[in-house]
Amino acid sequence: MTDRGPVVRHIGVAVSDLAAAVAFYREVLGVEPTPAESADGATIVSLPFGETAVELLVPETPESPVAKFLARRGPAIHHVCFRVPNLDEALVRCRTHGYRLVDERPRAGAGGHRVAFLHPKSTAGILLELTE
Repeated sequence: MTDRGPVVRHIGVAVSDLAAAVAFYREVLGVEPTPAESADGATIVSLPFGETAVELLVPETPESPVAKFLARRGPAIHHVCFRVPNLDEALVRCRTHGYRLVDERPRAGAGGHRVAFLHPKSTAGILLELTE
């Protein structure tokens, strides 16, 4: 969060070949990835760009949400994450204004951060993640 409002925390990109994706960011842009972690059935590697990061997501199982996304769309932007000052208040505002939530309550995401997702059918076709 900045004094101008919420900021983009990261852009999640679903990939089928993590090594090739990391190689691009390392070789072309000179960005070093953070150590891999696991959340929601995906291995996640973050590539920092100032206050924002690109989060590479590769499925760990064929049933994971990222695996299903890749099967439907192939490698592509999966979601955009915004950091908000108060996640609980943001979810109340979403419900008040009729936005469809994937997560009714905050849950633990990558890095142990509290997160909640909004359904893309109510957000112009983009899966949005909110975090504090």
